[in-house]
Amino acid sequence: MYGGRGSATLTLVTWAALLCLVLVQLEPANAATYTVGGPGGWGLNSDTWPKGKRFRAGDVLVFNYDATMHNVVAVNRNGYQSCSSPAGAKVLSTGKDQVRLARGQNYFICGNSGHCQSGMRLAINAL
Repeated sequence: MYGGRGSATLTLVTWAALLCLVLVQLEPANAATYTVGGPGGWGLNSDTWPKGKRFRAGDVLVFNYDATMHNVVAVNRNGYQSCSSPAGAKVLSTGKDQVRLARGQNYFICGNSGHCQSGMRLAINAL
């Protein structure tokens, strides 16, 4: 039977890899789900909805809205500030969209004319 220093190193690396795999799998279990805008859903004046809430990477935002009137566009900071959708931005339009937050800043707007300017936008920092 082979033993020795190489075997111990291999065992340690294997256990470390398994621990990392378990930790990665546990993160979604601790994720919270938030309905954007509360019971009223994603709509005008949604920009104040995040106040007082603490978001973490992996949390899920649920956007409920009338798909004939609105959408959700994941944008960058410039798109959020200028209320415009950059080329290639991800547009969601089912009326029941779910988005998992990435660590750091996450920005969303409604891409329909005038809606973002009326407060249909979110800036969320996920820790």
